[in-house]
Amino acid sequence: MNMHQKFVALVMGMVCSLGAVAAPVAYTLDPDHTVPRFSINHNGFSNHVGIFTKSAGKAVLDMAARTGSVEVTIQTASFASGHAFMESVVRGKDFFNSEQIPHMTFKGSQFTFKDDKPSSVNGDLTLMGVTRPVTLTFTNFACGQHPRSKKDQCGGNLTGSIKRSDFDMKAYLPVIGDEVTLMIQVEAFKD
Repeated sequence: MNMHQKFVALVMGMVCSLGAVAAPVAYTLDPDHTVPRFSINHNGFSNHVGIFTKSAGKAVLDMAARTGSVEVTIQTASFASGHAFMESVVRGKDFFNSEQIPHMTFKGSQFTFKDDKPSSVNGDLTLMGVTRPVTLTFTNFACGQHPRSKKDQCGGNLTGSIKRSDFDMKAYLPVIGDEVTLMIQVEAFKD
């Protein structure tokens, strides 16, 4: 190999190695497939489930650096349970007070990774004007190409729990439980 060929090989090697270094990738949450849900005990007999049908957010993941951030806004008036009276009570002043406080937010910036995938995210949940730390754990996570749109996307399921009393939401305790189980399905498309 002559000097010119060695130089070209060296430059090509450098270019290829730079391409292999991952960079942060931005994603926009798919509102049709991002559905925050929760479960709460009712009268000690059963667990009632509710969902929020309107949420939006962004995430940034750097798989090589094993870092990330996420910010999600949920419209509290989008609460649905399949029971009209319950929905009006939960949207009202005793619970989400949706007219006065129309949003809750989650901002996370401390990701933990396992086997090159996010396994949890620590962040702050702001609900009813109160901000508290919350950890959400991934029960699964995957990235790939959407089969129909051919766009790159990531998604998974997260779980966690909060005490609603920590957010000054104390109506009907203990008849309606304090412990709230969070179950969130999320999908996001690469920007």
